[in-house]
Amino acid sequence: MTAATHSTLFPRVPETADAVLDGLDPEQREVALALGGPVCVLAGAGTGKTRAITHRIAYGVRAGVLQPATVLAVTFTNRAAGEMRGRLRQLGAGGVQARTFHSAALRQLQFFWPKAVGGDLPRLLERKVQLVAEAAARCRIRLDRNELRDVTGEIEWAKVTQTVPADYPAVVAKALRDAPRDPAEIGQIYATYEQLKRDRSVIDFEDVLLLTVAILQDRHDIADQVRRQYQHFVVDEYQDVSPLQQRLLDLWLGDRDSLCVVGDASQTIYSFTGATPDHLLNFRTRHPGATVVRLVRDYRSTPQVVHLANGLLSQARGRAAEHRLELVSQRDPGPEPAYAEYADEPAEAEGTARRVRDLIAAGVPAGEIAVLYRINAQSEVYEQALADAGVPYQLRGAERFFERQEVREAGIALRGAARAGGNDSLLDGTEDLPAQVRAVLSTKGWTTEPPAGSGAVRDRWESLAALVRLAEDFARARPGATLSDLVAELDERAAAQHAPTVQGVTLASLHAAKGLEWDAVFLVGLTEGMMPITYAKTDEQVEEERRLLYVGVTRARVHLALSWSLSRSPGGRPSRRPTRFLKGLRPGSGALGTTVHGGGQGSVERGSAPARRRQRGTVRCRVCGATLTEAGAMKLMRCEDCPSDMDEGLYERLRDWRAERAGELGQPAYCVFTDKTLMAIAERVPATGGELASIAGVGTRKLNRFGADVLAICAGEEGGAGAGED
Repeated sequence: MTAATHSTLFPRVPETADAVLDGLDPEQREVALALGGPVCVLAGAGTGKTRAITHRIAYGVRAGVLQPATVLAVTFTNRAAGEMRGRLRQLGAGGVQARTFHSAALRQLQFFWPKAVGGDLPRLLERKVQLVAEAAARCRIRLDRNELRDVTGEIEWAKVTQTVPADYPAVVAKALRDAPRDPAEIGQIYATYEQLKRDRSVIDFEDVLLLTVAILQDRHDIADQVRRQYQHFVVDEYQDVSPLQQRLLDLWLGDRDSLCVVGDASQTIYSFTGATPDHLLNFRTRHPGATVVRLVRDYRSTPQVVHLANGLLSQARGRAAEHRLELVSQRDPGPEPAYAEYADEPAEAEGTARRVRDLIAAGVPAGEIAVLYRINAQSEVYEQALADAGVPYQLRGAERFFERQEVREAGIALRGAARAGGNDSLLDGTEDLPAQVRAVLSTKGWTTEPPAGSGAVRDRWESLAALVRLAEDFARARPGATLSDLVAELDERAAAQHAPTVQGVTLASLHAAKGLEWDAVFLVGLTEGMMPITYAKTDEQVEEERRLLYVGVTRARVHLALSWSLSRSPGGRPSRRPTRFLKGLRPGSGALGTTVHGGGQGSVERGSAPARRRQRGTVRCRVCGATLTEAGAMKLMRCEDCPSDMDEGLYERLRDWRAERAGELGQPAYCVFTDKTLMAIAERVPATGGELASIAGVGTRKLNRFGADVLAICAGEEGGAGAGED
């Protein structure tokens, strides 16, 4: 064998079990050695979680602790399962099963169906959309193509959350979920869909899990046979499991605890599909003797990128935020993240395209660059800008803008109206080109106000709205332009963007970028209303948007650029604001703290009992007397929705002082005092050091450092008493 064979494409299989451990960092090594009992690996972005768990399995197999055929590793995508199988083969553990939840369940269902039920397994329905359409028609409910996709998604969500048709409306209301249609209608379609499946002896992908669960619950002999086969389980991306998948996992396990789960609550971004991080967060509660290993050494991103990612999460709220991991970069320093503010969207796209072109000229491969946005409808202006700049690109997870069904249909309608000219009654009374386009597209689903919630209906509207905006910009740039001129412009744009590309810049939504990484990442359109998206109403929905931005930031290895525009189109009113998530992190909104590099360590908590927390007495709301459990409410000493007696003027003076002190110290504002602490101070207006120290979030150190200033401001002395003790 020649030396050239020993490349990254053909790595040498480790000769011994101990050799499998070579190259692992201390925490990854702890994961590999933790072969007994329940194990929970909390793994931050870029910390080598797949490396840790595959080496764990391989070490167990090579050391003779695990038999390959008794190990089942499950993940969420075929790509991830294939990668895991490949790595296990390279480590000499090729007999281990690595599958998706659905693939593993389908295999068991096919094997046990004749014994449990008799006959052949019902045919698997590859695409349920047609049957959902028939169910809607039987219910005399008319759905267009996009509504059909959304209703199908709702049925999938209901099934993975184990919600039956009769309960669907009540469960949706309790979950504060935006349904794409009236919940009672969806429940009716759902029930009819299930009946049609029974009538035709077909099952869908969710049924694969449901039926496997049912057989394992009802047939103890079959459950015992499965448990004899699989005795050790590994679950990747555990923060994304649904209640149904967790139920299946519980049945596979039985009363055993040979389970290793890996996840990161800060990367939970698929709750709309039924995924929940609760199972990851509750793991120590369900398994008190679990070993918990935290992986925080980030091998993907530079210290500058990691610092921004940590800063994003430091401002997060909610239960997932309480379990966030502070990443520590293991790479050499790189450039600081670049922030850019533009006058309008086209300028932002053109500026991004220029910077992409400069990076390519500097030697960064086009395939190692990504432009990421919140929704697919944002892609068109970046497709155009990159095409104009001569930069090849490829879309991931979406069709090119001009290939989308609704855009093609809109183009046909506009072309027909242009040919008809004054003979088209649709155009009666329209005064200018934008009005003509709005009139034509109103027949295709465009309205002046966007539809509520997310989903295919909203995506369709966004695409049509992008065409309306394009028409407005075109008319502004070419006064007197006709509908025919606009159609010609659209045809030219479509032709320019249909050029085949092989190696190009990736254009993708933030959701589609999960699990990927690039040398350079551009996060664009970061304005309020887009990040967080306008239909994120509840605190948890907003926090999921923050996590989505965190996922975007952690896709970058070296170069990271973040941008936003103040108006939609050239000459528009600059009314937009940059996303709240960058407050205190971007220039002009507070200083960044110092960058940490190298030497970071994770942690390991061995089995036995979990560490006991210091007991805290019951804290009650000082307004209504209710027991307080949330940290923010306990800091205020009242329920979040109880009336506040806060001195607004004092609160603003405290905020101004905090911004000034943070700037002097070179730290984010929240490092001085959080907003909640300032609110508590403004509500209680302490007059003495003792009264100030009694407020949660102050403490002895901050009292010594900032107490004199704060008490002076509370006493009405502008600017505070002095710098305090630094």
